[in-house]
Amino acid sequence: MNSKKIVITGGPGTGKTSIINELKNQNYHCFDEIIRELTLEAKNDVEADSQISNPIAFVNDPLDFNTKLLNSRLNQFKQAAGLNESLVFFDRGIPDVLAYMTFFNQEYDDEFLKICDTNRYHHIFLLPPWEAIYKSDNERFETFEEAVKIHEALKHVYKNLAYNIIEVPFGTIEKRIDFIINYL
Repeated sequence: MNSKKIVITGGPGTGKTSIINELKNQNYHCFDEIIRELTLEAKNDVEADSQISNPIAFVNDPLDFNTKLLNSRLNQFKQAAGLNESLVFFDRGIPDVLAYMTFFNQEYDDEFLKICDTNRYHHIFLLPPWEAIYKSDNERFETFEEAVKIHEALKHVYKNLAYNIIEVPFGTIEKRIDFIINYL
């Protein structure tokens, strides 16, 4: 089956994971955010007091970290091709790696762009920064102001890759999911 691949993206703390979790509760197939697992691994490699930001900023080898992240998201994308589901949701997409690298002023080569160009999603739903629900946690290190800048980097990267971005309005998880499903 040719599943529609749908990305739920946005800066940190915008409600992506809450939406993904509710979509799972509604029996949609969803791929979880990969970076949480990689963050936990990265935290073991550095001093605790040096963890002041996203792991992309504090790991010993950011390019290696980003390559692992890109390949993990690519693996999810490929797994989706083998599913017998009409809709498959992703908590972040492959281009998110480029957006974060852009935010942290890290260079990437043409291979990163090629992977984004050859592995295309059907729909991109972008959740805007929402200060009322924003909070930091053990795996979210950015300030709200940084989350806004990451949002802009995401928008920029997806637009440069010629995606039509659908912005999800503020509201309850249920209303946001209704918006997404009704759009699809």
